Amino acid sequence: MTDYGHTFPLWRAAAGDSWTAYTRHAFVAGLADGTLPREAFLGYLVQDYIFLLHFSRAWALAVTKTEHPDEMRWCSGVLRGLLEDEIALHIETCAREGLDEATLREAPERPENIAYTRYVLDAGHSGDFLDLLAALAPCVLGYGEIGARLAAAGGGGPYADWIGVYGGDNYQALCGETGALLDRAVARRLGDAPAQSPRWPALCHRFETATRLEIGFWDMGLHS
Repeated sequence: MTDYGHTFPLWRAAAGDSWTAYTRHAFVAGLADGTLPREAFLGYLVQDYIFLLHFSRAWALAVTKTEHPDEMRWCSGVLRGLLEDEIALHIETCAREGLDEATLREAPERPENIAYTRYVLDAGHSGDFLDLLAALAPCVLGYGEIGARLAAAGGGGPYADWIGVYGGDNYQALCGETGALLDRAVARRLGDAPAQSPRWPALCHRFETATRLEIGFWDMGLHS
């Protein structure tokens, strides 16, 4: 199991069965064995394009929620990666299937997508830097965990490109660095024993809620 630092495993454990339901979802199993219908995958990609635009807004918000330049630089780097690399991958994949970027931009946003993305943004607007990171982490690190597991199992089939992105060295390095960012941010704000802080249960709840919203996103994908 991939840990990505010290904070993430604690939050993952606190999420309990929700984490397993997210990372072992039927949608993920279909990616792994190639049985996921292509129509479902393309519907997911369209919604994920919309999701990543909002996710980019959330990382931009993170820059404004911290006073530490190293955290600002890191969040800015993630934002660039989303806008220049990950979203570009979605555009290229959909273009091969006859869906241009204009079609992606004009697609109706599904309720599950709205629920998840607005929750993350609200965590940042109503909370602080740690609240926002706890809401962002399940996506970044969950996809890393899923990608690493599927890649280790072979990573072939019709969804090899998707598995190759999230199980590949570049994304795994991003996850390791994101885990280190979490550890530094938590230590700065909660000290050396963060689990003893009065804030800890609320942060675990943030993480678990975002994890449940990820489950909803996969459910949506199966019915696209």
